[in-house]
Amino acid sequence: MKSPRPTFLILLTLALGLAISANGAPPKRPPPESDLAPADARKKSVDLAVKLAKVDAPELLADTNLPKPFNPPGFGVESRPVVEAAPGAPAKAFGDRELLTALVQKIQPGGTFGLGSNQLLNFGKKNLRPGDHITVSFEGQDYNLELVSFDRTNFTLRLNHEEITRPIKPGKNP
Repeated sequence: MKSPRPTFLILLTLALGLAISANGAPPKRPPPESDLAPADARKKSVDLAVKLAKVDAPELLADTNLPKPFNPPGFGVESRPVVEAAPGAPAKAFGDRELLTALVQKIQPGGTFGLGSNQLLNFGKKNLRPGDHITVSFEGQDYNLELVSFDRTNFTLRLNHEEITRPIKPGKNP
Protein backbone atom coordinates (compact mmCIF):
# COMPACT_ATOMS: atom_id res chain seq x y z
CA MET A 1 0.00 0.00 0.00
CA LYS A 2 1.20 3.40 -0.88
CA SER A 3 1.18 6.23 1.65
CA PRO A 4 -0.43 9.43 0.40
CA ARG A 5 1.97 12.13 -0.67
CA PRO A 6 1.59 15.64 0.64
CA THR A 7 0.26 17.87 -1.96
CA PHE A 8 2.03 20.84 -3.34
CA LEU A 9 -0.46 23.24 -1.76
CA ILE A 10 0.21 22.02 1.78
CA LEU A 11 3.95 22.35 1.33
CA LEU A 12 3.57 25.85 -0.06
CA THR A 13 1.40 26.92 2.89
CA LEU A 14 3.96 25.65 5.36
CA ALA A 15 6.82 27.42 3.61
CA LEU A 16 4.94 30.73 3.47
CA GLY A 17 3.99 30.47 7.13
CA LEU A 18 7.61 29.97 8.16
CA ALA A 19 8.75 32.89 6.04
CA ILE A 20 6.15 35.28 7.45
CA SER A 21 6.79 34.31 11.04
CA ALA A 22 10.55 34.85 10.66
CA ASN A 23 10.23 38.29 9.06
CA GLY A 24 7.06 39.59 10.60
CA ALA A 25 7.71 39.24 14.34
CA PRO A 26 5.27 41.27 16.42
CA PRO A 27 6.66 44.62 17.60
CA LYS A 28 8.20 44.67 21.08
CA ARG A 29 6.25 46.40 23.83
CA PRO A 30 7.87 49.17 25.79
CA PRO A 31 8.83 48.12 29.33
CA PRO A 32 6.15 48.85 31.97
CA GLU A 33 6.47 51.99 34.01
CA SER A 34 7.94 51.56 37.49
CA ASP A 35 5.71 51.71 40.57
CA LEU A 36 8.51 53.42 42.49
CA ALA A 37 8.50 57.17 42.97
CA PRO A 38 11.41 59.19 41.60
CA ALA A 39 14.59 59.16 43.68
CA ASP A 40 14.25 62.78 44.92
CA ALA A 41 10.69 62.15 46.25
CA ARG A 42 11.87 58.96 47.99
CA LYS A 43 14.80 60.80 49.56
CA LYS A 44 12.42 63.33 51.16
CA SER A 45 10.36 60.49 52.68
CA VAL A 46 13.44 58.64 53.94
CA ASP A 47 14.85 61.80 55.55
CA LEU A 48 11.55 62.46 57.33
CA ALA A 49 11.40 58.84 58.56
CA VAL A 50 14.97 59.02 59.91
CA LYS A 51 14.16 62.30 61.68
CA LEU A 52 11.01 60.80 63.29
CA ALA A 53 12.72 57.55 64.28
CA LYS A 54 15.60 59.26 66.04
CA VAL A 55 15.46 58.59 69.79
CA ASP A 56 17.02 61.13 72.12
CA ALA A 57 18.54 59.81 75.31
CA PRO A 58 16.62 61.12 78.35
CA GLU A 59 18.52 63.24 80.79
CA LEU A 60 19.54 61.64 84.04
CA LEU A 61 17.49 62.38 87.15
CA ALA A 62 18.87 62.92 90.59
CA ASP A 63 17.66 59.94 92.65
CA THR A 64 17.69 61.75 95.98
CA ASN A 65 14.01 62.70 95.98
CA LEU A 66 12.53 59.77 94.03
CA PRO A 67 10.18 57.39 95.86
CA LYS A 68 11.42 53.87 96.32
CA PRO A 69 8.75 51.59 94.81
CA PHE A 70 9.96 48.34 96.39
CA ASN A 71 10.52 49.69 99.90
CA PRO A 72 8.51 52.89 100.40
CA PRO A 73 8.67 54.73 103.71
CA GLY A 74 6.09 53.36 106.14
CA PHE A 75 5.91 49.99 104.38
CA GLY A 76 4.80 47.30 106.78
CA VAL A 77 3.15 49.76 109.16
CA GLU A 78 -0.53 49.11 109.81
CA SER A 79 -2.52 51.56 107.65
CA ARG A 80 -5.56 51.75 109.92
CA PRO A 81 -5.54 51.53 113.67
CA VAL A 82 -6.42 48.16 115.14
CA VAL A 83 -9.50 48.39 117.34
CA GLU A 84 -9.97 45.52 119.72
CA ALA A 85 -13.55 44.34 120.00
CA ALA A 86 -15.07 43.97 123.43
CA PRO A 87 -15.29 40.36 124.57
CA GLY A 88 -18.62 38.80 123.64
CA ALA A 89 -19.42 41.45 121.00
CA PRO A 90 -19.87 40.21 117.41
CA ALA A 91 -17.15 41.21 114.95
CA LYS A 92 -18.07 43.98 112.52
CA ALA A 93 -18.11 43.04 108.83
CA PHE A 94 -16.14 45.42 106.62
CA GLY A 95 -16.24 44.05 103.05
CA ASP A 96 -18.91 42.39 100.95
CA ARG A 97 -17.38 38.96 101.51
CA GLU A 98 -17.39 39.28 105.32
CA LEU A 99 -20.87 40.80 105.26
CA LEU A 100 -22.17 38.01 103.04
CA THR A 101 -20.65 35.40 105.37
CA ALA A 102 -22.43 37.00 108.32
CA LEU A 103 -25.75 37.25 106.44
CA VAL A 104 -25.74 33.63 105.28
CA GLN A 105 -25.63 32.49 108.92
CA LYS A 106 -29.18 33.89 109.30
CA ILE A 107 -30.53 32.03 106.25
CA GLN A 108 -31.54 28.39 106.67
CA PRO A 109 -33.54 26.81 103.81
CA GLY A 110 -35.69 23.77 104.52
CA GLY A 111 -34.85 21.84 101.35
CA THR A 112 -35.64 21.58 97.67
CA PHE A 113 -38.58 20.14 95.79
CA GLY A 114 -39.89 19.98 92.26
CA LEU A 115 -43.17 21.45 91.11
CA GLY A 116 -43.72 20.33 87.54
CA SER A 117 -40.51 21.15 85.67
CA ASN A 118 -39.51 23.87 88.18
CA GLN A 119 -37.11 23.24 91.06
CA LEU A 120 -37.83 25.37 94.14
CA LEU A 121 -35.86 26.09 97.32
CA ASN A 122 -38.09 26.08 100.41
CA PHE A 123 -37.80 28.79 103.09
CA GLY A 124 -40.77 27.94 105.29
CA LYS A 125 -43.71 29.67 103.58
CA LYS A 126 -41.56 31.03 100.73
CA ASN A 127 -40.45 28.97 97.74
CA LEU A 128 -37.74 30.58 95.60
CA ARG A 129 -36.32 29.96 92.13
CA PRO A 130 -32.81 30.95 90.95
CA GLY A 131 -32.79 34.70 90.33
CA ASP A 132 -35.24 35.52 93.16
CA HIS A 133 -34.20 37.90 95.94
CA ILE A 134 -34.14 37.47 99.74
CA THR A 135 -34.14 40.45 102.13
CA VAL A 136 -32.12 39.95 105.33
CA SER A 137 -31.83 42.43 108.22
CA PHE A 138 -28.41 42.69 109.85
CA GLU A 139 -27.20 45.28 112.39
CA GLY A 140 -30.20 47.52 111.73
CA GLN A 141 -29.86 47.51 107.94
CA ASP A 142 -31.67 45.48 105.24
CA TYR A 143 -29.63 43.66 102.61
CA ASN A 144 -31.00 42.27 99.35
CA LEU A 145 -29.40 38.90 98.46
CA GLU A 146 -29.91 37.12 95.14
CA LEU A 147 -30.40 33.36 95.00
CA VAL A 148 -27.99 32.45 92.20
CA SER A 149 -28.44 28.68 92.05
CA PHE A 150 -29.07 25.58 94.11
CA ASP A 151 -29.01 21.83 93.84
CA ARG A 152 -30.06 19.01 96.17
CA THR A 153 -27.43 19.78 98.78
CA ASN A 154 -26.10 23.37 98.32
CA PHE A 155 -27.35 26.86 97.56
CA THR A 156 -25.47 29.94 96.30
CA LEU A 157 -26.25 33.55 97.25
CA ARG A 158 -24.88 36.81 95.83
CA LEU A 159 -24.39 40.24 97.42
CA ASN A 160 -23.15 42.85 94.92
CA HIS A 161 -20.37 40.89 93.12
CA GLU A 162 -19.54 38.42 95.89
CA GLU A 163 -20.99 34.91 95.90
CA ILE A 164 -20.99 32.26 98.60
CA THR A 165 -22.15 28.62 98.53
CA ARG A 166 -23.46 26.90 101.66
CA PRO A 167 -25.05 23.53 102.41
CA ILE A 168 -28.84 23.45 102.66
CA LYS A 169 -28.76 21.44 105.87
CA PRO A 170 -25.49 22.00 107.76
CA GLY A 171 -23.87 18.85 109.05
CA LYS A 172 -25.80 16.67 106.58
CA ASN A 173 -23.55 17.30 103.55
CA PRO A 174 -21.31 14.32 102.66
